[in-house]
Amino acid sequence: MKHLILIIVFLYSTLGLSQELAVLKYKGGGDWYSNPTALPNLINFCNNNINTRINPNPQTVEVGSIDIFQYPLLHMTGHGNVFFSDEDAENLRNYLISGGFLHIDDNYGMRPYVTEELKKVFPNAELIELPKSHDIFNIAYKFPDGLPKIHEHDGKRPQAFGIFHESRLVLLFTFESDLGDGWEDPEVHNDPPEVREKSLKMGANIVKYAFEN
Repeated sequence: MKHLILIIVFLYSTLGLSQELAVLKYKGGGDWYSNPTALPNLINFCNNNINTRINPNPQTVEVGSIDIFQYPLLHMTGHGNVFFSDEDAENLRNYLISGGFLHIDDNYGMRPYVTEELKKVFPNAELIELPKSHDIFNIAYKFPDGLPKIHEHDGKRPQAFGIFHESRLVLLFTFESDLGDGWEDPEVHNDPPEVREKSLKMGANIVKYAFEN
């Protein structure tokens, strides 16, 4: 019954043509609040370039709250520890299988924690690396080489991983790319304009894909 109510809430938001993004607040001590200028800048880019009408002020929602069902796209980032309680995991799973989408952008250091906690959300699913041909790399802007590299850390190649539910991509985990850093105000990381543009275009692809699938 609870799951049905959550689906109804989500469908109500979707039918209302909700175009909203939110930052996902999680437990564990990790800095979920990093890159504070990232989402507002991405929203502005999307509204100006791919015909979205997203609220320019992204909200913050806790992973265990029913409020996540108001948002077709959640963004999660940070550098360190992540913890989902059983209730958090159930709520997030219900959100994702009901039509929601979660983008997790590793801001360096999240991967071991995220990988472990996602097992609570989808015990029988694995993070699968997306091929370069996936629609998310082509839906608005073309990225023939797949996920772009924005910042260097360990010299590893950027990778995009996904979790699928009934053939639908419900979760995207971007690793060794640092898209969110590229979305931040120019003076934060002093990235050249072409790097910021590349990051914002990939972000726009994620937004468009999440809204249309």
